[in-house]
Formats: sequence, structure tokens, C-alpha cells
Amino acid sequence: MRHIISIRDLNRHEIDEILDQAQNLQAHHHDPNALKGKLLGLLFFEPSTRTRMSFASAMARLGGQSISMDSVEASSMVKGETLADTIRVVSGYVDTIVLRHPKEGAARLASEFAQVPVINAGDGAGQHPSQTLLDLFTIRQSMQLRGIHVGLLGDLRYGRTAHSLAHALSLYQATLHTISPKGLELPSGLASELRDGGTEVIEHDDIQEVVKDLDVLYVTRIQRERFPDSASYFKVASSYKVTPELLTGVRDHLVVLHPLPRVDEIDPRVDRLPYARYFEQSAYGIPVRMAMLLRVMG
Repeated sequence: MRHIISIRDLNRHEIDEILDQAQNLQAHHHDPNALKGKLLGLLFFEPSTRTRMSFASAMARLGGQSISMDSVEASSMVKGETLADTIRVVSGYVDTIVLRHPKEGAARLASEFAQVPVINAGDGAGQHPSQTLLDLFTIRQSMQLRGIHVGLLGDLRYGRTAHSLAHALSLYQATLHTISPKGLELPSGLASELRDGGTEVIEHDDIQEVVKDLDVLYVTRIQRERFPDSASYFKVASSYKVTPELLTGVRDHLVVLHPLPRVDEIDPRVDRLPYARYFEQSAYGIPVRMAMLLRVMG
């Protein structure tokens, strides 16, 4: 039984294996009955469109089926049942659990009580390994991963996708440029860990300082749901925006990514530019999550 709770659970060789398999699946080289008879449990205690639907779609394309729990309110947790007991129960119904939960560490806890593999679909401000794998896959469609310059723009304090991606990119000797509103910087512990491991992490006050030197610009929204109060959120809301004007003179091969959903941090006019890859990025969730499911169940 192999859980995927954090991108740290995978070394570079294993990541490359998943990306290579996703590449084959993208080319439709797969057995449509590979997971026939298998059942996937989708436990989503936070809202989701892309992650939830792409996991369900990936399972169906491999011949399996999925069942879901939509919210805490729809579960016995409103009666006082613990997450541990919920996981124990659901383990008896399915072959793998995909869990999204608002509390950081919930997926790791679930893996300790599950009798089947657990895949973390996002736990609070913690980790989001499947998103990171499809982010890497998207970048790899345009360039090699080794040694690239990546700008992380937005909410780097609460943005779990940025946390996971930063660690994964460190395995490929990438240089990380961080740009965020005051108070939403990359957690100091993570930044120190990356630097101690040999990754160059450069902080910038303004995206204009570095945008022309980037190979990848990874944009995240401000995580309103993570803020302790509305006033704190509105202090930093709409404090940055990627526009066509900002992208004037950038490298021809620049890739602009966003895990979505976006609010107002990317001007819709950018959608028409060749740099915009965030909708392709979302679509790549299918082959990448197919590869993940085959890894834990195939």
C-alpha cells in the first residue's frame, strides 16, 4: 500500500516515472479496463471543481468507478464522528481514498488509519501533490525542468500549491523567485529548508523586477478562506495583476501557469497570449491523475 500525502513522499526518479507514464497516457496508450472492478472514494470536505472531477474522470477512463462524499454537513461528522473513524469506515467500501480537507495534516492522519491507499487532494495550507505533478507535467511540455527560473507570484503563505511546487522544483535545481504581498511571503521555514538544500530562493518586491528573466510564471490567488478575518483579506486583495502589458518583452518561451480558480490576478486578455497555459494545465490533470491512480492501485 502506497500513500501519496506530500510531494516529499516521492523522490525525483519516482516523479519522473509518473510524468513519463502520464505522457504515455496523454497519447492514449492505456488499457481502458486497467482498473475495472476498482472503486475510488472521493472525500471532499472543501469545495473543488478541477481536482474532484479530474480524479473521477481519470478513474472512469481506466475502467473504474468512484463514489463521493461532498461535505462535512453530508457526513456523520456532524454527529461527532472523528475523521479517523470516517476513514476507517470508508476504507471498507473503496480501494483508494482521495481526501481534501481544510486542516493541514488531515491527509497524513487519514493515512495512519486507512486500510487502503490515501491520496492527498489538498489539506489546508499544507500540500497538494497531484497539483504539483500536473504543474511539472505542464512545464515539461514546453521545456526541460532542470535549471529553469520560476517566479512564484501571489499568496505564498497559505498557497499549498506553491509550497508543494517549490519543493518539487528544488529537485531539479530550479531557481525560485518569490513575489508576494506583505505578510503573504513564502513561510520562512520552507524558504530556509530550500536554501539549506542548495536551492536559490530570491525574494522580489515587484514582479516587474524579474518577469523578463523567467521561464515560468506561476500565479496563485489570495487564499481568502485561509484568512482569520475579512479585514485582513481586504488589506491585500487585488494587490497584484498579470496583464498583457506586464508581459511585454518577456522570454518567447515563457509559460504562465495558475492552479485555478482565478479571481482577478490574471487579466482575461492574457488568455489570448501564447504564454497562457493554465487551461491546458487543468486538462493535464486527467493523464497525471490516471498515472497516480495506476501507481497506487494498478
